[in-house]
Amino acid sequence: MNYQWYPGHMTKARRQMLEDVGLIDLIIEIVDARIPLSSRNPDIDEIGKNKFRLVLLNKADLADPAVNKEWIRYFADKGIKTIEINSKSGQGVKQIGSMVKEVCRDKIERDRKRGIKNRPIRAMVVGIPNVGKSTFINAFAGKACAKTGNKPGVTKGKQWIKLSKELELLDTPGILWPKFEDNDIGMRLAFIGSINDEILVIEELALDFVKYLEGIYPGIIKEYYKLEGEMHTDHRALEEVAKARKCLSSGGEPDILKASRLIIDDYRSGRLGRLSLERPEGKE
Repeated sequence: MNYQWYPGHMTKARRQMLEDVGLIDLIIEIVDARIPLSSRNPDIDEIGKNKFRLVLLNKADLADPAVNKEWIRYFADKGIKTIEINSKSGQGVKQIGSMVKEVCRDKIERDRKRGIKNRPIRAMVVGIPNVGKSTFINAFAGKACAKTGNKPGVTKGKQWIKLSKELELLDTPGILWPKFEDNDIGMRLAFIGSINDEILVIEELALDFVKYLEGIYPGIIKEYYKLEGEMHTDHRALEEVAKARKCLSSGGEPDILKASRLIIDDYRSGRLGRLSLERPEGKE
Protein backbone atom coordinates (compact mmCIF):
# COMPACT_ATOMS: atom_id res chain seq x y z
CA MET A 1 0.00 0.00 0.00
CA ASN A 2 1.20 3.52 -0.79
CA TYR A 3 1.18 5.66 2.36
CA GLN A 4 0.66 9.37 1.66
CA TRP A 5 -1.54 11.98 3.40
CA TYR A 6 -1.38 15.77 3.17
CA PRO A 7 -4.75 17.51 3.74
CA GLY A 8 -5.12 21.03 2.38
CA HIS A 9 -5.20 22.70 5.80
CA MET A 10 -1.60 21.62 6.40
CA THR A 11 -0.34 23.99 3.67
CA LYS A 12 -1.98 26.91 5.47
CA ALA A 13 -0.63 25.71 8.84
CA ARG A 14 2.92 25.53 7.49
CA ARG A 15 2.64 29.03 6.05
CA GLN A 16 1.39 30.33 9.41
CA MET A 17 4.27 28.61 11.20
CA LEU A 18 6.77 30.34 8.93
CA GLU A 19 5.17 33.69 9.77
CA ASP A 20 5.21 33.02 13.52
CA VAL A 21 8.72 31.61 13.89
CA GLY A 22 10.16 35.13 14.14
CA LEU A 23 8.18 35.63 17.36
CA ILE A 24 9.71 32.73 19.28
CA ASP A 25 12.99 31.79 20.97
CA LEU A 26 12.63 28.03 21.22
CA ILE A 27 11.06 25.17 19.29
CA ILE A 28 9.76 22.32 21.43
CA GLU A 29 9.35 19.38 19.07
CA ILE A 30 7.12 16.49 20.12
CA VAL A 31 7.94 13.16 18.50
CA ASP A 32 6.58 9.68 19.05
CA ALA A 33 9.17 7.66 20.98
CA ARG A 34 8.33 4.55 18.94
CA ILE A 35 9.47 6.22 15.69
CA PRO A 36 11.45 9.37 16.60
CA LEU A 37 12.88 9.94 13.13
CA SER A 38 9.82 9.05 11.09
CA SER A 39 7.69 11.29 13.32
CA ARG A 40 9.96 14.32 12.82
CA ASN A 41 8.77 16.67 10.11
CA PRO A 42 11.96 17.47 8.11
CA ASP A 43 10.56 20.95 7.39
CA ILE A 44 11.02 21.86 11.07
CA ASP A 45 14.81 21.90 10.73
CA GLU A 46 14.53 24.55 8.03
CA ILE A 47 11.73 26.51 9.73
CA GLY A 48 13.52 26.44 13.08
CA LYS A 49 17.09 27.13 12.01
CA ASN A 50 18.85 29.51 14.39
CA LYS A 51 16.28 28.76 17.11
CA PHE A 52 16.94 26.87 20.33
CA ARG A 53 15.65 23.28 20.13
CA LEU A 54 14.23 20.74 22.56
CA VAL A 55 12.94 17.31 21.50
CA LEU A 56 10.45 15.41 23.65
CA LEU A 57 10.12 11.65 23.18
CA ASN A 58 6.42 11.42 23.97
CA LYS A 59 4.59 8.14 24.59
CA ALA A 60 7.88 6.79 25.91
CA ASP A 61 5.89 4.27 27.94
CA LEU A 62 4.86 2.57 24.67
CA ALA A 63 8.41 2.29 23.32
CA ASP A 64 11.22 -0.13 24.12
CA PRO A 65 13.02 1.44 27.13
CA ALA A 66 16.47 0.38 25.91
CA VAL A 67 15.82 1.93 22.50
CA ASN A 68 14.59 5.15 24.16
CA LYS A 69 18.05 5.50 25.71
CA GLU A 70 19.65 4.97 22.31
CA TRP A 71 17.57 7.83 20.91
CA ILE A 72 18.55 10.19 23.71
CA ARG A 73 22.22 9.48 22.95
CA TYR A 74 21.54 9.91 19.23
CA PHE A 75 20.04 13.40 19.66
CA ALA A 76 22.68 14.37 22.24
CA ASP A 77 25.38 13.59 19.68
CA LYS A 78 23.65 16.11 17.39
CA GLY A 79 23.59 18.73 20.14
CA ILE A 80 19.84 18.48 20.76
CA LYS A 81 18.49 18.17 24.30
CA THR A 82 16.02 15.31 24.56
CA ILE A 83 13.88 13.84 27.29
CA GLU A 84 11.48 10.89 27.59
CA ILE A 85 7.95 11.88 28.59
CA ASN A 86 4.47 10.43 28.92
CA SER A 87 2.04 13.31 28.64
CA LYS A 88 -0.93 11.24 29.81
CA SER A 89 0.67 10.20 33.11
CA GLY A 90 2.83 13.31 33.49
CA GLN A 91 6.09 11.32 33.51
CA GLY A 92 9.01 13.66 32.76
CA VAL A 93 6.83 16.75 32.33
CA LYS A 94 8.05 18.48 35.52
CA GLN A 95 11.64 18.37 34.25
CA ILE A 96 10.85 20.37 31.12
CA GLY A 97 10.77 23.81 32.77
CA SER A 98 14.37 23.50 33.94
CA MET A 99 15.41 22.03 30.58
CA VAL A 100 13.87 25.02 28.76
CA LYS A 101 15.99 27.37 30.90
CA GLU A 102 19.09 25.27 30.26
CA VAL A 103 18.54 25.20 26.50
CA CYS A 104 17.82 28.95 26.41
CA ARG A 105 20.63 29.87 28.81
CA ASP A 106 22.39 32.08 26.20
CA LYS A 107 19.19 34.00 25.52
CA ILE A 108 18.54 34.55 29.22
CA GLU A 109 22.12 35.74 29.72
CA ARG A 110 21.88 38.15 26.77
CA ASP A 111 18.69 39.65 28.20
CA ARG A 112 20.35 40.04 31.60
CA LYS A 113 23.34 41.87 30.13
CA ARG A 114 21.00 44.21 28.25
CA GLY A 115 19.05 44.95 31.42
CA ILE A 116 15.95 43.22 30.09
CA LYS A 117 14.00 41.74 32.98
CA ASN A 118 10.95 39.49 33.09
CA ARG A 119 10.90 38.87 29.36
CA PRO A 120 9.37 35.39 28.93
CA ILE A 121 10.83 32.66 26.80
CA ARG A 122 8.43 32.14 23.92
CA ALA A 123 8.32 28.56 22.67
CA MET A 124 6.57 27.11 19.63
CA VAL A 125 5.27 23.58 20.20
CA VAL A 126 5.40 21.56 16.99
CA GLY A 127 4.79 18.00 15.94
CA ILE A 128 3.06 15.86 13.36
CA PRO A 129 -0.56 14.74 13.87
CA ASN A 130 -1.37 12.47 16.81
CA VAL A 131 1.97 12.61 18.64
CA GLY A 132 0.26 14.13 21.71
CA LYS A 133 1.04 17.85 21.46
CA SER A 134 -2.19 19.04 23.04
CA THR A 135 -2.03 16.42 25.79
CA PHE A 136 1.51 17.56 26.53
CA ILE A 137 0.51 21.23 26.71
CA ASN A 138 -2.35 20.44 29.07
CA ALA A 139 -0.05 18.36 31.28
CA PHE A 140 2.66 21.04 31.24
CA ALA A 141 0.22 23.85 31.98
CA GLY A 142 -1.65 21.81 34.59
CA LYS A 143 -5.01 22.60 33.01
CA ALA A 144 -7.08 21.80 29.96
CA CYS A 145 -6.12 24.67 27.67
CA ALA A 146 -5.68 22.78 24.41
CA LYS A 147 -8.10 20.45 22.67
CA THR A 148 -7.09 16.80 22.66
CA GLY A 149 -8.17 13.71 20.76
CA ASN A 150 -7.02 10.25 19.75
CA LYS A 151 -7.04 10.99 16.04
CA PRO A 152 -4.95 13.33 13.88
CA GLY A 153 -6.09 16.86 13.13
CA VAL A 154 -7.70 17.95 16.41
CA THR A 155 -5.77 21.23 16.68
CA LYS A 156 -6.87 23.41 13.74
CA GLY A 157 -5.27 26.78 14.52
CA LYS A 158 -2.59 28.40 16.59
CA GLN A 159 -3.09 29.55 20.18
CA TRP A 160 -0.82 31.29 22.70
CA ILE A 161 -0.75 29.84 26.22
CA LYS A 162 0.86 31.79 29.05
CA LEU A 163 2.29 29.34 31.56
CA SER A 164 4.11 31.82 33.78
CA LYS A 165 5.98 35.11 33.72
CA GLU A 166 8.93 33.12 32.38
CA LEU A 167 7.37 31.00 29.65
CA GLU A 168 4.73 31.26 26.94
CA LEU A 169 3.80 28.50 24.51
CA LEU A 170 2.49 28.77 20.98
CA ASP A 171 0.48 25.68 20.08
CA THR A 172 0.32 24.83 16.36
CA PRO A 173 -1.63 22.32 14.27
CA GLY A 174 0.08 19.03 13.52
CA ILE A 175 1.52 19.06 10.02
CA LEU A 176 3.10 16.42 7.85
CA TRP A 177 5.12 17.16 4.74
CA PRO A 178 3.78 17.01 1.17
CA LYS A 179 5.40 13.75 0.09
CA PHE A 180 7.10 10.90 1.95
CA GLU A 181 10.14 10.06 -0.16
CA ASP A 182 10.41 6.71 1.65
CA ASN A 183 7.16 4.74 1.75
CA ASP A 184 8.36 3.00 4.94
CA ILE A 185 8.17 6.36 6.73
CA GLY A 186 4.54 6.72 5.72
CA MET A 187 3.91 3.12 6.74
CA ARG A 188 5.35 3.65 10.23
CA LEU A 189 3.31 6.85 10.61
CA ALA A 190 0.20 4.88 9.68
CA PHE A 191 1.04 2.20 12.27
CA ILE A 192 1.03 4.76 15.12
CA GLY A 193 -2.07 6.59 13.86
CA SER A 194 -0.58 9.78 12.41
CA ILE A 195 -2.26 9.15 9.06
CA ASN A 196 -6.05 9.20 9.04
CA ASP A 197 -7.28 5.59 9.19
CA GLU A 198 -10.26 6.53 7.03
CA ILE A 199 -8.05 6.81 3.93
CA LEU A 200 -6.30 3.48 4.58
CA VAL A 201 -7.21 -0.13 3.85
CA ILE A 202 -7.07 -1.47 7.40
CA GLU A 203 -6.56 -5.09 6.35
CA GLU A 204 -3.50 -4.11 4.31
CA LEU A 205 -2.24 -1.90 7.15
CA ALA A 206 -2.51 -4.79 9.62
CA LEU A 207 -0.79 -7.20 7.26
CA ASP A 208 2.06 -4.76 6.65
CA PHE A 209 2.32 -4.33 10.42
CA VAL A 210 2.50 -8.09 11.06
CA LYS A 211 5.26 -8.45 8.44
CA TYR A 212 7.19 -5.48 9.80
CA LEU A 213 6.92 -6.53 13.43
CA GLU A 214 7.96 -10.08 12.67
CA GLY A 215 11.16 -8.67 11.19
CA ILE A 216 12.17 -6.71 14.31
CA TYR A 217 10.41 -8.60 17.15
CA PRO A 218 10.08 -12.14 15.80
CA GLY A 219 7.47 -14.26 17.52
CA ILE A 220 5.74 -11.40 19.35
CA ILE A 221 2.47 -11.73 17.39
CA LYS A 222 2.40 -15.50 17.76
CA GLU A 223 3.08 -15.28 21.49
CA TYR A 224 0.58 -12.52 22.25
CA TYR A 225 -2.32 -14.05 20.33
CA LYS A 226 -1.33 -17.61 21.28
CA LEU A 227 -1.21 -18.79 17.68
CA GLU A 228 -0.34 -22.41 16.98
CA GLY A 229 1.87 -23.80 14.27
CA GLU A 230 4.07 -21.86 11.87
CA MET A 231 3.98 -18.06 12.03
CA HIS A 232 2.73 -16.66 8.73
CA THR A 233 3.30 -13.17 7.39
CA ASP A 234 0.66 -13.29 4.66
CA HIS A 235 -3.13 -13.16 4.76
CA ARG A 236 -3.20 -16.37 6.81
CA ALA A 237 -1.79 -14.46 9.80
CA LEU A 238 -4.91 -12.29 9.96
CA GLU A 239 -7.10 -15.38 9.68
CA GLU A 240 -5.24 -17.05 12.55
CA VAL A 241 -5.62 -13.99 14.78
CA ALA A 242 -9.33 -13.80 13.88
CA LYS A 243 -9.82 -17.42 14.90
CA ALA A 244 -7.75 -17.09 18.08
CA ARG A 245 -9.69 -14.03 19.25
CA LYS A 246 -13.11 -15.26 18.04
CA CYS A 247 -13.38 -12.47 15.46
CA LEU A 248 -15.96 -14.33 13.40
CA SER A 249 -18.73 -13.31 11.01
CA SER A 250 -22.34 -14.36 11.51
CA GLY A 251 -21.58 -17.39 9.32
CA GLY A 252 -18.65 -18.42 11.49
CA GLU A 253 -15.97 -17.33 9.00
CA PRO A 254 -12.94 -15.31 10.20
CA ASP A 255 -13.73 -11.58 10.25
CA ILE A 256 -10.50 -10.23 8.77
CA LEU A 257 -11.45 -6.55 9.14
CA LYS A 258 -12.26 -6.96 12.82
CA ALA A 259 -9.04 -8.88 13.45
CA SER A 260 -7.05 -6.24 11.56
CA ARG A 261 -8.48 -3.45 13.70
CA LEU A 262 -7.75 -5.48 16.81
CA ILE A 263 -4.07 -5.92 15.89
CA ILE A 264 -3.58 -2.22 15.17
CA ASP A 265 -5.44 -1.18 18.33
CA ASP A 266 -3.44 -3.63 20.43
CA TYR A 267 -0.21 -2.07 19.17
CA ARG A 268 -1.25 1.56 19.50
CA SER A 269 -2.54 1.03 23.04
CA GLY A 270 0.60 -0.79 24.18
CA ARG A 271 -1.12 -4.09 24.83
CA LEU A 272 1.37 -5.84 22.54
CA GLY A 273 4.16 -4.51 24.74
CA ARG A 274 6.74 -1.72 24.62
CA LEU A 275 7.83 -1.97 21.01
CA SER A 276 9.95 0.53 19.07
CA LEU A 277 9.61 0.48 15.30
CA GLU A 278 12.92 2.14 14.47
CA ARG A 279 16.34 2.60 16.01
CA PRO A 280 19.06 5.19 15.42
CA GLU A 281 20.78 5.07 12.03
CA GLY A 282 18.22 2.63 10.71
CA LYS A 283 19.10 -0.21 13.09
CA GLU A 284 15.55 -1.65 13.08
